[in-house]
Amino acid sequence: MDVRNPSENTASNPSGQTDPRGRSGIDVRRVPELSKQFLAEAHAGYHFYTRDLDWDEINRMSRVRRAIFVSRAFFRSVLAKLSPARRMFLLAAVVFYFFGRLEFHPAKNATVQINFQFLGFLILFTLLLLELSDRVTMKRDLEIAREIQSWLVPSEPPAVPNAEIAFATRPQNSVAGDYYDAFYAPAESGRVNKLLVVIADVAGKSVPAALLMATFQASLRTIARQGISLHRTVLLLNEYACAHSLGGLRFTTAVLAEFDPASRRLAYVNAGHNAPVLRRATGTIERLETGGLPLGIIPTAVYETAAVDLHPGDALIFYTDGVVEALNQRGEEYGESRWIDAITTLPEVSAQESLQILMRGVDQFVGVTRQFDDITCLVFRSK
Repeated sequence: MDVRNPSENTASNPSGQTDPRGRSGIDVRRVPELSKQFLAEAHAGYHFYTRDLDWDEINRMSRVRRAIFVSRAFFRSVLAKLSPARRMFLLAAVVFYFFGRLEFHPAKNATVQINFQFLGFLILFTLLLLELSDRVTMKRDLEIAREIQSWLVPSEPPAVPNAEIAFATRPQNSVAGDYYDAFYAPAESGRVNKLLVVIADVAGKSVPAALLMATFQASLRTIARQGISLHRTVLLLNEYACAHSLGGLRFTTAVLAEFDPASRRLAYVNAGHNAPVLRRATGTIERLETGGLPLGIIPTAVYETAAVDLHPGDALIFYTDGVVEALNQRGEEYGESRWIDAITTLPEVSAQESLQILMRGVDQFVGVTRQFDDITCLVFRSK
């Protein structure tokens, strides 16, 4: 029994409240949160190893047959993702574990016992250390890639007369295929420089998408320096994208907009992207849908441009599909309707505050569920 002097607790904790961390140093108040996070990660890992299964067929099986089939498929999937050497050792560990103990008697009063289960545990522990080492090395490389990728997008929004911008992005992994930008590009001869606002989403995730995102960013910046029209910019971007899209497999959806601060006129092209939402100061909703196919599918694709006049109090929301496709613990999508409702009810606050309100709404819906896609949002408010 651990008997303590009450005065000792009072001296170490002047408030007289019990330290929630306890003697272990772990904040017990966080246990439910950590438990939910672990379950979410376990669910994501299970989905990773079983995502190629035909669940429609599996669900028609009896409960016992379904459990056996899924267990075997799960184990095969784990083996397939290991190197041949590690695959062999994992199989050996499983065999040793089920083999149990072996006893033999070399002499009359002597007994030798071999614990194969302990040997299997040592092999599994060694495999865990090897996989953890690979993961740490890869994570370090991805963190470097993420830092480099952060150089390709603005850290602070540019100053814009009669408007303000705020943006946020959350990669599904360390690096992302989402791209956003806002910069002043040289205008055509005899015209005032205009602000170019871009949001894009490369098909795929993680490193391959991030590499194509970097290619897209370099192409856009190079083309924008030519001081050509928005329509011509999109056509050239599509040509560049087709040259790096693996025959259309790695396409890019994007919205490019050109804002004239003097006239408050915004011209845009929507290349197969989620249509930005324009919430007028009056509360009405408009969608920016005019454009064409995603970039990188057909070199000769045709694109249309359109324009809208912005007024003080209008809010224009650009976003990627990771926002509306965010899932909660029940597997429900956040969805377009919730997103539109959130935009419709935005108060008359700054672009940064509007962004925080929108992202907070998504976070509250998702909870601790692991993110399955890159999430990017850009808020453009006229003032």
